[in-house]
Amino acid sequence: MELLKERIKEDMKASMKSGDKARLGVIRMILAAIKQIEVDERVELGDDRVLVVLDKMLKQRRESIKQFRDANRIDLAEIEEAEVQVIQDFLPQALTEVEIDVMVAKAIAEVGATSIKDMGAVMAILKPQMQGRADMAVVSGRIKAGFSA
Repeated sequence: MELLKERIKEDMKASMKSGDKARLGVIRMILAAIKQIEVDERVELGDDRVLVVLDKMLKQRRESIKQFRDANRIDLAEIEEAEVQVIQDFLPQALTEVEIDVMVAKAIAEVGATSIKDMGAVMAILKPQMQGRADMAVVSGRIKAGFSA
């Protein structure tokens, strides 16, 4: 159950040995976020919850990158982009646009969704399947596009 968390810890050790301080810093942030939840909730996180943590960190970084670029702070945006790369190393293979479209169409059909009002039900089906494999903001846009088509 702890495979992903163990992989992150092993990668931390490898980063220490290789002297990759930037990667090591990001991995320590990831482990700190995981540990914070474990302490707060008094639980041991499994792979599914670790994916949620990683996905949240990825979303935060993407928002920061956008804000830094809008403020013309390219230096800070590049740091965030480097962190995104490290976080993505621990996520499963990203879904292609075609795979996302197929999953969205299948979920809409499964729910029998006919309008944007049914979006919550569609997202409820897709989120567990796509966690860590797709940007849910993009998926949301695809669902909306499916209703307006």
